[in-house]
Amino acid sequence: MPSNDDSSVTTLDRALEGVEGWFSPDQVARVAARAAEVPPTGRIVEIGSFRGRSMVAMALSAPEGAELVAIDPHAGNDRGPQEIEGYEEEAEIDAKVFLANLERAGVRDRVRYVRKFSHEALDDVEGPIDLLHIDGAHRYGPASDDIVRWGAKVADGGTLLIHDSFSSVGVTLAILTKLLLSPRWRYVGRSRSLAEYRREPVRGAERVANVARQLAQLPWFARNVLVKALIVAKLPGVTRLLGHTGDTWPY
Repeated sequence: MPSNDDSSVTTLDRALEGVEGWFSPDQVARVAARAAEVPPTGRIVEIGSFRGRSMVAMALSAPEGAELVAIDPHAGNDRGPQEIEGYEEEAEIDAKVFLANLERAGVRDRVRYVRKFSHEALDDVEGPIDLLHIDGAHRYGPASDDIVRWGAKVADGGTLLIHDSFSSVGVTLAILTKLLLSPRWRYVGRSRSLAEYRREPVRGAERVANVARQLAQLPWFARNVLVKALIVAKLPGVTRLLGHTGDTWPY
């Protein structure tokens, strides 16, 4: 199993140089740490791989023997912020770059690439999932469908990671309706918009605390929605007052 010493961190940093994606260093560290905890006979599934930044991190961190599955249609829809439809040519490039990035990192043979929409790929993964990372379509319908249908495949004690949590409106609504009051999912924490849940019983007073920890993220969510509105309105000076620099959406 990969260690968390300085040499392993340096190797991961080098492997991710030039790999485009919306994953900050602390988010990379979280997915890598959870992947390292998967048992050697375990299974890691990612929904929405884009160009492979998070999958490379997980593949380099997971123990030998663990199965890794990347599910992404690379179809030109839900490609990125405000890129909902009409990006078919870019998606073809994304698919090629994704595989090239896996190859360059030396993990191509470890990752099974399923080029399908997530709702079409349910039967492509048999057995329980130890680590599920969801970074697929951010609209409420598909986001909630991924949480419910794919979340049902997560093993007891397994981990669910959701990107753009408390940042995207659709993803946040899906969390509030599917996970907030759930007696089966414990909220662990987040690295910016990457939220972590563990599949384990949440009973009695623990449920109240679990709900409170999630609701405590809503002010940060409101700030992110405001930042996005200001970026669309081309008011960078105001976004800087909220602690956001650049013209990329908060993630």
